[in-house]
Amino acid sequence: MKKKLGFHIVKKKEDPTEEIVENIIEELQDKQDIMWEMELKIKAHRYRVLRWIAIGAVALVVAAVGVGMFLEYQTYENITVKATYKIEEADNSSYIEYAGGILKYSRDGVVYLDKKGEEIWNQPCQMKNPIVEVCKGAVAVGDQGGTSILVFQKDGLKGEIKTTSPIQKLVVSEQGIVGAVLKGESTQQIICYDAKGNVLVEQNTSLANTGYPLDIAISNNGEALLVSYLSTKGSEAMTKVVCYNFGEEKKDHEVFEKEYENEVVPTVAFLDEKTSVLIGNDMLVFHSGLEDLQQVKKIKIKKEIKSVSYDKSGVALVLKNSGKSGYELRVYNTKGKQILSKDFEGEYGNIKMTRNQIVLYDGDKCMIFDRSGVCKFEGKMETNIIEIFRMTGLNKYMVISAEGLQEVHLVK
Repeated sequence: MKKKLGFHIVKKKEDPTEEIVENIIEELQDKQDIMWEMELKIKAHRYRVLRWIAIGAVALVVAAVGVGMFLEYQTYENITVKATYKIEEADNSSYIEYAGGILKYSRDGVVYLDKKGEEIWNQPCQMKNPIVEVCKGAVAVGDQGGTSILVFQKDGLKGEIKTTSPIQKLVVSEQGIVGAVLKGESTQQIICYDAKGNVLVEQNTSLANTGYPLDIAISNNGEALLVSYLSTKGSEAMTKVVCYNFGEEKKDHEVFEKEYENEVVPTVAFLDEKTSVLIGNDMLVFHSGLEDLQQVKKIKIKKEIKSVSYDKSGVALVLKNSGKSGYELRVYNTKGKQILSKDFEGEYGNIKMTRNQIVLYDGDKCMIFDRSGVCKFEGKMETNIIEIFRMTGLNKYMVISAEGLQEVHLVK
């Protein structure tokens, strides 16, 4: 019997490794697709968030500008007294804003108070006619007609100066350097002292030689002294303005001199570190520099100047109108540019620049203007005003009177 021949077909066995790899690749692709999808969603979400943040920021800016403009042009008719603080012997003292608080001074001493009337330090003294000058954290208190000057910083007494002649005027720098005009029998002296009373510079003056010193001003750093001398030229009055710089090796330290014919300049001042102003009977002259004064602008004032105030932002004048009733409030910045002119009615004996506002007051009457010319308030306080200044916060003021301190808010 013949044996049949046949073939047995064996199927090739599949490699499990390839299948695993394929599955892994598929999983990775799925995960990558998911990650891409998630990244797109995240980007879209981030875009939406940023868009809403941008919209919100713009809305906040617009709202802030709107509120700011609303508040800027808002006027008030009444006041409310939020707090009253009593001060001992307030009726016998004078006051000045000083270093975030209040300086109270009288014949019997000098007291530094916080804004609630609490005593920080107290320096007894005896002065017949105390006068005060402040420059940031430094203050000089002198006995006008006497020979005593006390120099203070925020933490109290730094030194006492004894002059050789009666004091007429004094000024102080931020470092406590004091400039004083002393009255002699036939001449005047201009002397600068350090806080301990050591003489730094001495300048003799006379009517025949330099002229009569009307006013002095010292720069914040104590390096420069500006003096206005009154003299005559023929039958006419003349003012000579001289600047001394104690760091310059020049004769008498003089770095600037200019004569103004037919002019009286009763006030000279440093507005900031390098800007000075001369305030004459009918002119303003702005200068820049300490080593060599450069005239920035000279302004002719064609109205009668009734009162003046100045601070680091510029100069405010109250001018008497001619040809019509009332007065003009006019403000110049430190470059001599006029930034405000506003007519008003009423008599106000005092003017004060305080935190970008101008306050006019007399007795219990008060007017408050901002630098855009808006009259924020016109009315009466509850007491006669000795001193007033703007406080931090919206429409908040400190009013000092014989009864003490009042924190006052403007209201509709």
